[in-house]
Amino acid sequence: MFEKAIENAAKFTRPIHSIQRAYKGKKITPGAATLFFVNDEGYALTCKHVIGLIANSEKINKKYSDFKVDLNKVIPQKKKVVLKGLERKHNLEPITTIQIKNRFVGCVDKMSGFKWHVHAKHDLAILKFEGFNKLLVNEFPRFKKDTSTIQQGSMLCRLGFPFPEFSNYTYDKTNDDIVWTKNGKESSPRFPMNGMVTRFLADDKNQKFGIELSTPGLRGQSGGPLFDEDGLICGMQSRTKHLHLGFDIEGKEIQVNGKAKKIDDYSFIHLGECIHVDVIKNFLKKHNVSFFE
Repeated sequence: MFEKAIENAAKFTRPIHSIQRAYKGKKITPGAATLFFVNDEGYALTCKHVIGLIANSEKINKKYSDFKVDLNKVIPQKKKVVLKGLERKHNLEPITTIQIKNRFVGCVDKMSGFKWHVHAKHDLAILKFEGFNKLLVNEFPRFKKDTSTIQQGSMLCRLGFPFPEFSNYTYDKTNDDIVWTKNGKESSPRFPMNGMVTRFLADDKNQKFGIELSTPGLRGQSGGPLFDEDGLICGMQSRTKHLHLGFDIEGKEIQVNGKAKKIDDYSFIHLGECIHVDVIKNFLKKHNVSFFE
């Protein structure tokens, strides 16, 4: 049903890869998010919460860098003595995230930076790449013009990059740093997820701003396009909510491998929430960003 639409969306949809580590331990945790380009000027769309994580990573990295500067001012013989005091000063706990590194994969040949506009109310942001010579995207989405055809029961599809499989990173023990490398797997497969429109989301003034789907948006799909069978953009994946169904089971005895076992089960339905295409188009127009309908 969505075969051609998915192939089309893949041409302008790209992953954001991230790696992070906590203060105690050298384990690196990979993560991902999604964006999709709007035009050949380097404008793309993603979630406001994704931009927030990217912006916050700079503060987190600086905080740990400041800690290391303070620690390196201490002579080696006294480092163990003053370490706990410096940890308290910089609010470092064993599970505190101390480093986050991000990469925009398959977006531009190079960049001097980027700027963004975030929506005042909704989980929506425009990202503008700067300083590139070549955009690594040459086809762009078409946004649905007549949105009245998006109705309860409509089947739509999302595309994004959950389940990160990339492994091109390591811990640099010499510099106490997490770094991207040329070794390992650089990509993760794209992952589509379809669903039925169940309800629409509205604000306090009953203004429609979102689309609810019968299936969850997966971690890593945030910022990915929502489209119909023809590949027309109908929205953007934002978040997933979890509604308690009330079909709770407590202390029920079942047979597992021939043995009796008592279980508890609390059932939830996981519903994806997407920003409506009308909100997206109005936001693009507000910031004079060209797009195709």
